[in-house]
Amino acid sequence: MLWGGWFALVPLPLPQVPFEFDLKSGSSLRQVAHTLQARHVLWEPWSFIVMGRLLGRQTHIRAGSYAWNRPLSALQLLNRLTTGDDRLQLEARLVEGMNFAQVRAVLEANPLLRPGSPPPSDQVLLQQLGLPDAGPEGLFFPDTYFFNPGDSELDLLRRAARAMHQHLQQAWAQRAPGLPYETPYQALIMASIIEKESARADERPLIAAVFLNRLRLGMRLQTDPTVIYGMGLRYQGSIHKRDLLTDTPYNTYTRAGLPPTPIAMPGEGAIEAALHPATSKALYFVAKGDGTHQFSTTLAQHNQAVHTYQLHHAPPAPVPHSATVTEGQP
Repeated sequence: MLWGGWFALVPLPLPQVPFEFDLKSGSSLRQVAHTLQARHVLWEPWSFIVMGRLLGRQTHIRAGSYAWNRPLSALQLLNRLTTGDDRLQLEARLVEGMNFAQVRAVLEANPLLRPGSPPPSDQVLLQQLGLPDAGPEGLFFPDTYFFNPGDSELDLLRRAARAMHQHLQQAWAQRAPGLPYETPYQALIMASIIEKESARADERPLIAAVFLNRLRLGMRLQTDPTVIYGMGLRYQGSIHKRDLLTDTPYNTYTRAGLPPTPIAMPGEGAIEAALHPATSKALYFVAKGDGTHQFSTTLAQHNQAVHTYQLHHAPPAPVPHSATVTEGQP
């Protein structure tokens, strides 16, 4: 009895300060005790195991990443490991403009997130998440997600999908009147294109206006990011005239209307722009080389802008009736 009281209340030496301790999901009281012994916190594991069982804590172990800056008694240590109060929050960052393959690569590279075994295909993943089978692209909201070691990729993706659904539905309910979208999903597709066209918040509503003006007039969107997405692994950093002429479901130079799915994860700003475009008659824009774009309402103005900002001082020449022109495009 005296030994039990002494063991429970006397501070245990920590090998170093801060002492970091990662506890995987499903760890048992026995495994925890043996790990603490191996980390030179406990002299032997059995007293800790007996104490935990006597107090009824053997099934309350909380997975997570812990850090302690001062010695703790065995009882304090047990309390923290069974309440989870000291757990550090880990994070995974899903960035605006990522496609779903990049999202999966980020999550699968995180050693503290529990992957599927084996990792499910995209279609199986959609079924597990209860999402439409049109494809996973664009269905997850870019944000920083906090998690505990041992949490699954599926859990994190479920949270990201719920966040995207909530953001999109709220934005759709407050959308500007007269937009040529039939569904929130079409707005999501447009938002993904806007996301890939510009990182500048002040330009996104203008870019949205260009594409929506084109849709209303029956013009093709002719935007390079959709072509690049449709090229898949064939894309090696640049696109050429042959790529613009090669038909894919995502080639908006060869096909009218929106592509069949989003091409990336749009952030809140791109969704807002898609549903609240600027008031503008612009039909074209071209990169100025400094991260901004020149917007034009006529093809003649656009040709001049291309001459000024991309062809430098070469003689002006007609260019395709595109919304964008890839720098260096033949």
